[in-house]
Amino acid sequence: MENIVFHGVCTALVTPFSENGINYTALDRLIDRQLEAGVDALLVCGTTGEAATLTNREKLSLISYCVRKVGGKCKVIAGTGGNCTKSAVTLSRAAAELGADALLCVTPYYNRCTQEGLIAHFTAIADAAKAPVILYNVPSRTSVDLLPATCAALSGHPNICGLKEAVADPCRVLRVHSLCKEDFPVWCGCDEQTLAFLACGAAGVISVLSNVAPAQVVQLYAMCRAGSFDAAAVLQRQLLPLTDALFSEVSPIPVKQALRLTGLDVGVCRLPLTPPGEQLCERLHSALTQLGLPVSNT
Repeated sequence: MENIVFHGVCTALVTPFSENGINYTALDRLIDRQLEAGVDALLVCGTTGEAATLTNREKLSLISYCVRKVGGKCKVIAGTGGNCTKSAVTLSRAAAELGADALLCVTPYYNRCTQEGLIAHFTAIADAAKAPVILYNVPSRTSVDLLPATCAALSGHPNICGLKEAVADPCRVLRVHSLCKEDFPVWCGCDEQTLAFLACGAAGVISVLSNVAPAQVVQLYAMCRAGSFDAAAVLQRQLLPLTDALFSEVSPIPVKQALRLTGLDVGVCRLPLTPPGEQLCERLHSALTQLGLPVSNT
């Protein structure tokens, strides 16, 4: 695809909260850290950003703020999916008008529509939005699997620009590429699978891990891009204890705690997600220390 949204690393940003709502001071620090590490894109209002408990007003405020803050230094992708097609269309239009470079749209959840329903849903969004649409498949959360054949049917739409695949099977990249037009990009949505996905032809990773270790994830991508897969495997193994810890409880509970341990207070998750337990905190502290990342004693 000539105008691919990004190659490389996109961080699925957490949403920092304070008692009064969104903590934009903490968001500034988080974005600055990402830009300094050289990430290629930032995703706001995704699963890691707790989109399920953000109001539409908060989502649009976050998208607008991030677009202004980034100032073109990297791409900004807005999570605008949902299980109501009409609402997703409205939010997608608004996000595009605010300057988002692309939209990440998850498969409808709870409704559990058919593959034909997925085609109709994503087509309606892509027809209406003025920004490229990235499909997002995460059946562990939605109970709906966007099949490779369905991706192939959608890949012909001029405003559908790729797939974030969160099925932990790198062969999905091969299956999608075998059915879709050759330049239809797939991005890895599982941090522990980054190396394998890239080896199978993925265009990059949309990462939770890079909230905490952005420089290391950028380095991992660069190694793979250069064909240094042996060195990349060493780095992926070094990152594995932290990666496993970040997904040992429901995300983004662990990643927010990890950020707090590194000195960036992003607050806790909104209910129904609850604060981390002592065992998780200790595991994250150990994993961060093992990786050589600075850990706050407070």
